[in-house]
This record gives sequence, structure tokens and C-alpha cells, in this order.
Amino acid sequence: MPSLLLQNLGQGRGSERADAAANIVGTWHVTYTTEGAPGGEAFIQWHADRTEFENINFPILGGNICEGSWTPVDRTHVFRSHVGWLYTKGMLTGYFTETETDEVAHHGNAYSGLNDTKIYDLDGNLQIELTGTASATRIPP
Repeated sequence: MPSLLLQNLGQGRGSERADAAANIVGTWHVTYTTEGAPGGEAFIQWHADRTEFENINFPILGGNICEGSWTPVDRTHVFRSHVGWLYTKGMLTGYFTETETDEVAHHGNAYSGLNDTKIYDLDGNLQIELTGTASATRIPP
């Protein structure tokens, strides 16, 4: 069910294509919450070849780059899965996986969704699992 914010953003805008796969391609500013608290902000590029790249505002020495792939779910939703390395004091200590399902606004200038992040040590042992949300606005070319 689309949020009121997405419904309001969609009114009176140009491109009214209900095609999440076409509308998601581009560069986005994303705001995350984790377990209900502010979680970070990122720039994400979603590519037509169904890959994506993210740079989040976390400290560089802890790891702030991740990449992955995405697939359309239906005409209004996309699913992405990505991975990244984690560091403690500049030393590699683990990795994370994040999955997210997003609803893309019909006008193609916003999306929001739910995510699940799992953090592992280098031996592949799950250390913690976190849930959260994403809310994004397109950065125009």
C-alpha cells in the first residue's frame, strides 16, 4: 500500500509510468532507519543491467561501500540484495548482507521500502540481524 507521502508526490508530475523496473534506474539520495532509529544516508545508483552501487555516510575505516543486484517483483516493486565488507580500526573483521523490497512511486522520483541486514564475522557466523526502512528521492541528472 503506497504511503501518503508517495501518493502526494505522484500528483501532478510528468511521467506516470507504473513500471518499477524502468523508474528505479538512476541516482538516489536514501535515508535509512534501523530498528526505528536514524540509520544513515546514502547515494545509490541503480543500473539498467540490474546491478546497484551504494556509498553510505558511515566512516570509511569501518566500511561504507556496498554493491549488489536487483530484480523487479511486479509493476510497482523491486527487490535488491547487496553485500559489503566491515572493518574495525581499519582491519577486515566481517561482512554484511542486506535485502530490501522497495515500492517505486509511479512518477519515478521516490521509493520506500523495508530492509533486513545481517552482519557476519569472517568465518560466516551471524553476529546480528537488523531490520529497517529506506526512503529515497531521485537525484536528477
